[in-house]
Amino acid sequence: MSSELSQSMQAPNFSLPANGGEMIELDQLKGQNVVVYFYPKDNTPGCTTEALDFTTLKDDFAKVDTIIIGISADSVKKHDNFVAKHDLGIILASDEDKQAIEAYGVWVEKKMYGKSYMGIERATFLIDKDGKIAQIWRKVKVKGHAQSVLEAAQGLS
Repeated sequence: MSSELSQSMQAPNFSLPANGGEMIELDQLKGQNVVVYFYPKDNTPGCTTEALDFTTLKDDFAKVDTIIIGISADSVKKHDNFVAKHDLGIILASDEDKQAIEAYGVWVEKKMYGKSYMGIERATFLIDKDGKIAQIWRKVKVKGHAQSVLEAAQGLS
């Protein structure tokens, strides 16, 4: 596991396939702010709400030169279906081999019904125009989260 990421550290680069057949590479996005949010699974209640909340605020993020990328271990095909089903307006990247998920330290032990298993921690990283981590949210509660991230992004500009 990687060392714990913290504010003002350089964000780990990633190059991942995304919905719509794109490749998304963090290093190529320097010059704008980037919200990278990790979520467990497409088409689950919390993840759908989070994606819809970010989509709703997409234009507000664009006004402060901020792009939104959601990352899960789901396949690009699942992402394409998720985007189409909910008319999402954000980039969803597929990290099936978990390189970015592990680099950001969000592949963690989780517990449900007394059983332990490995899964993706819902976490968000706000990365500034220089590629440095401006803010980190761990163990995210979905309600109001996208708005909090937007306020932080507005503070960067």
